[in-house]
Parts: sequence; C-alpha cells; structure tokens
Amino acid sequence: MARSLDGLVLAPVADQAPGQVGTRTRFTYHERDGRIWAEYTGGDVVRGHLVGTRDGDALDFRYVQLKQDGTTSSGHCLSTVVDLADGRVRLEERWQWESQEGSGTSVVEEVASF
Repeated sequence: MARSLDGLVLAPVADQAPGQVGTRTRFTYHERDGRIWAEYTGGDVVRGHLVGTRDGDALDFRYVQLKQDGTTSSGHCLSTVVDLADGRVRLEERWQWESQEGSGTSVVEEVASF
C-alpha cells in the first residue's frame, strides 16, 4: 500500500475543461483510519471539499465545489494511489459529475517541497 495522504498537497498535472479543476488548483489531503478528506482551491475553484474512504490503494469519495462564477457542482470519484519513483504520490482518478452531465479521468501528483 502507498504511504499515507495525510498532510500532502497535490495538484493536477493538466487542466480539465474550462471552469473546472486545473493546474493552479491545490488539494490538501487528510487521512485517518481509512477515512480521507481534503480542501481544495485555486484557478476557477473558490472552495472545494471532498470526503470518502480508503481501502488499500483505492479511494472512493464525493466532492463539492464553489466556482468563481458563483455556481456549485458535485460528483463522485474513484482513485488509485500510486507511489512515484521519486518518492511522491500520484492519484489516478476516474470521476463523474452528479450535479451535471460529464465524466472523465485526471491525474494529480504531490507537489514537490523545496
């Protein structure tokens, strides 16, 4: 199993569709006893939250966000936690909106600390 996500900051490696999570978005993860949660902000997202569970390297969570234009949206995501060769963590994600049409995949990686 990959290491704990607790306290890690992750960022998307590529921009999603306009008005959604992008490379300027930062996720701060927390993990305890198989539960995960995170806050995120940046780019078009004013504030976002996710909550869910972790079973081994599998995450299952729901997310909700407020965008710059004042709209809200929510969805469901299944992610796989991967340890990278350089010691950082990557999440390979499959997501689907629940508040609107659309689904896709994305990758977020731990932001290297300098």
